Amino acid sequence: MIIKNIFRTLTIVAFCSFTTITANAQDLLARQAPIDRKMKALDTLALRKTIEREDMENPSANLYEGWDNRYAHKATTLPDVYKIDLRGFRMPTPSRVITSNFGRRWGRMHKGLDIKVYIGDTIRAAFSGKVRIVRYEANGYGNYVVIRHNNGLETIYGHLSRQLVHENQTVRAGQPIGLGGNTGLSTGSHLHFETRLCGVALNPALFFDFRNQDVTGDFYTFRRSTIDSESAQATRLRGKNDSRGYRRSDVTGGGDDDYGMR
Repeated sequence: MIIKNIFRTLTIVAFCSFTTITANAQDLLARQAPIDRKMKALDTLALRKTIEREDMENPSANLYEGWDNRYAHKATTLPDVYKIDLRGFRMPTPSRVITSNFGRRWGRMHKGLDIKVYIGDTIRAAFSGKVRIVRYEANGYGNYVVIRHNNGLETIYGHLSRQLVHENQTVRAGQPIGLGGNTGLSTGSHLHFETRLCGVALNPALFFDFRNQDVTGDFYTFRRSTIDSESAQATRLRGKNDSRGYRRSDVTGGGDDDYGMR
């Protein structure tokens, strides 16, 4: 009987000690959990900032071999499928008037859209990114700017009267990058606007609806197998409308704040 009582007492003491240790451990874990969550949040924030900084230094590095200021565009291999993020855009100009479509023109490829603007009109970056080229080309673009964006696209803005940015400068969507003009190989003041993926010209009407001052969706999925038919459809839906003229207000919009934005 005495031995049983001793054993029972030891068992109770051991259980109480274990319970106390377990409770203390649980209290410690409970106190540690918020700290772990904060550290994880800080690590995530630091990682995000690192990625953003790298994206700004070399946008879309996964698509392009390197950063080069020597050429306007150089075609490389296109991916079979690529999802392009169109969110956070700004329309390059409030003009709703397209004067020339993407495609065959005068026996050669016209690799962008011509948008009617007046000399001195503000031209803005379509997406955030980094300026790769600021140059003059007498027999082509005239004064032009090339910007590489984090969504994989490069945009080209041609025939400017003046460039407002410099090479390797980081720009935000909607930031003024030039003024409308009539420089280079041009028959009247307008913006020649190109969108390129891996250096290959794609129809800007796939992404932008100038008449409605908007993009065509939050995302556009490029597919090599269907790009030609989709480009033709985009021109039919959002290209030049020959059936009507335009007013000055169609070109200048309602002021600097009258831009489509998502």
